[in-house]
Amino acid sequence: MNFELNAPKTPEQLVSSLNVLVLLTLLFLAPSMVLVMTTFTRFVIVFGFLRQALGTQQVPPTQILVMLAMILTFFVMEPVGIKAYDNGIKPYIEKKIGYEEAFTKTALPFKDFMIRNTREKDLALFLRIRKMQNPKTVADVPLSIVIPAFVISELKTAFEIGFLLFLPFLVIDMVVASILMSMGMMMLPPVMISLPFKILVFILIDGWNLLIGNLISSIK
Repeated sequence: MNFELNAPKTPEQLVSSLNVLVLLTLLFLAPSMVLVMTTFTRFVIVFGFLRQALGTQQVPPTQILVMLAMILTFFVMEPVGIKAYDNGIKPYIEKKIGYEEAFTKTALPFKDFMIRNTREKDLALFLRIRKMQNPKTVADVPLSIVIPAFVISELKTAFEIGFLLFLPFLVIDMVVASILMSMGMMMLPPVMISLPFKILVFILIDGWNLLIGNLISSIK
């Protein structure tokens, strides 16, 4: 079996080869883009904090939490993805616009989403590092500025939510520890006793519904 690599002989063949190369590059970078340009970071970190606050060790499993974070991310980002497809990808497939214009129009909805969910302080930080003036429109802000600012904002938001998640379960741990100490049962691990109560409280307040509802409503 012989494989031959032939150089493109016409401009059309060259463009076709470049299109395939761009598509393969985008497919390769897609997982990373999901991590840094969507709400996946916020979701997966908050779920990790929840598991630690409950003290359930590996329950739910990491794979389940990651899949749940991805499903919620697709749910939240669907309108943005549809807008990006209609504005950039579809016209490019129909050969109505060029590659550069398609990239700009496809990235614009994601850029707008990220800026809406990015703190001005974080955006100003990277603008200051790059020594750039405040842009007038969303289109004027380069992705190299928006993406790191957005990631930092998502991390801050996730840690703030995680702190609030820990508080009620920390109170339960302290109450259980105080009761055990007053009963002279200091050798009994408080975590083992408080775990069923924390799970019960989480069930009674419909924790998953409450947490996911507030997570999604916090996204602009």
